[in-house]
Amino acid sequence: MKKPNFTTSFTVDQSPKEVFEAVNNVRGWWSGEVDGDTARLGAEFTYRYKNMHKSTQQVTEFVPGKKVVWHVTDAELTFVKDKTEWIGTDIVFEIVRKGGKTELHFTHVGLVPAFECYGGCSGAWGSLVDGNLRNLITTGKNQPDAFA
Repeated sequence: MKKPNFTTSFTVDQSPKEVFEAVNNVRGWWSGEVDGDTARLGAEFTYRYKNMHKSTQQVTEFVPGKKVVWHVTDAELTFVKDKTEWIGTDIVFEIVRKGGKTELHFTHVGLVPAFECYGGCSGAWGSLVDGNLRNLITTGKNQPDAFA
């Protein structure tokens, strides 16, 4: 039996171009520190949140207005036994125009219920994607730390 990856989605009034631009404005919605380029194919960036999470992502797909994929090449999660659970996973943003609206479909491929961090990580992704990213898309304003 295949275990499900974490996924969430929402629909907004903004265009696919606006949604794509917001996704790639990582500093505008992912609470924490982001070092490096986040908005081109092949770019690599490191994300840090306090002393709890550090990960490095490489942009492996970059299709304007349609799709972005980050491949996690390194990770250290201090709040779980296996601190490397994210390594080798993919963070996928798919953008689809539907009847005058734009749907953003987010999947963390490889973040599965068997992972110790699944509960905490899926809750964090929910706050960041369904909260911060959606708000950035709809207001155009960078979002504060979702966990402060």
